[in-house]
Amino acid sequence: MLHLFQAFGVELEYMIVRDRSLDVFPATDQLLHAVAPDPAEPYPTELEREHGISWSNELALHVVELKTTDPVPRFHGLADRFQRNIADIHARLRPLGARLMPAAMHPWMNPFGEMKLWPHDYSPVYEAFNRIFDCRGHGWANLQSVHLNLPFADDAEFARLHAAIRLLLPILPAVAASSPMMDGRLTGLMDNRLDVYQSNARKAPAVSGRVIPEPVYSRADYERVILNAIYQELEPHDPAGTLRYEWANARGAIARFDRNAIEIRVLDVQECPAADIALCTAIAGVLQATVGQRWSETYTQQAWAVEPLRAIFLDCVRDADAAVITDTAYLRAFGLNAEQATAGELWSHLIACTRPVSDEDDDARLPIEFILHHGALARRLTRALVDHDLPRTRLAGVDLDRDRVSAVYRSLCDCLEHGTMFLGI
Repeated sequence: MLHLFQAFGVELEYMIVRDRSLDVFPATDQLLHAVAPDPAEPYPTELEREHGISWSNELALHVVELKTTDPVPRFHGLADRFQRNIADIHARLRPLGARLMPAAMHPWMNPFGEMKLWPHDYSPVYEAFNRIFDCRGHGWANLQSVHLNLPFADDAEFARLHAAIRLLLPILPAVAASSPMMDGRLTGLMDNRLDVYQSNARKAPAVSGRVIPEPVYSRADYERVILNAIYQELEPHDPAGTLRYEWANARGAIARFDRNAIEIRVLDVQECPAADIALCTAIAGVLQATVGQRWSETYTQQAWAVEPLRAIFLDCVRDADAAVITDTAYLRAFGLNAEQATAGELWSHLIACTRPVSDEDDDARLPIEFILHHGALARRLTRALVDHDLPRTRLAGVDLDRDRVSAVYRSLCDCLEHGTMFLGI
């Protein structure tokens, strides 16, 4: 039984694209087939590979997931282990004329024409999702995220951890947004993945709720308030109960009582594992301080309703690190006594308060400082695409040259391949 912050699980999703055109390439089954050890299972859904990392499929056939095979006791060295597996995948994709692309959304994918579901084992689940929700949309077919799993041992630990995660969740897009483009154009939003994520289950709104989880702090209440509401809404569409599992919950953080963990799901994948693991390290550090009541007491954290947190969340989805937070109670909950602050300024404060002191955790320092100094990846991508900063209201009207978009995202792919941070082209 793992207790709070004794271990962590990390999952990173990437899309497979054609090397020449950068169009999505539905070839995850070919990739997994190439390394399948058992001829009787030619298209495995999950494979344990080297360095404690496993590869698996996702709903879309062009997405591959890399994840820690088992929970890890610390983040030190994890980015390098992911990077080694990315090198292995690239070596296997190269003969297919393919490579991996990071960031949370493909910039010009047409999901209604290009989406292909995983067709092998586990497909009944994906087929059920597709039948109910039509998975051709961006919120299903065109998204890549990071999942950070944090353990709890019992109801008491769950209550403290869930309260801390709910409180921090609204500002996670401020540092993790990496999806400023959709359908070949800038939209003015920094995190289009999360914008479409909110409404991808319209036939059963309880599935994603308000993204910010409800303030429930025991397993019994969670099952009664959240899970049962989901199952009841799904039942007319899913009489066989194919989706009657806790993983059908699509909130921004979900309780996984089957493994005693809370899974954070609002993080866009970054340009390379070094950035993703640095963010996970920082988030875990802030959560540990919050659970430890460094800035506010647990009972005040638990009292936060959904809507005030959601308002801050939507601002960060729109403006990322530049979002202005005017809720002074929220700022005080993290020890910042100010009338207002940008989400980036709040994060700078939180990082300064929780900066690792041990050398082995310091590999997160440079990527975090890079993000805080240069902005979220979505902002850096936007600057590279338009050459200069524009007000959000003008970004949606900018005409983008397709060759320039291709050059920017090819440079982004190079960052993933070489394990470097993205500044521009």
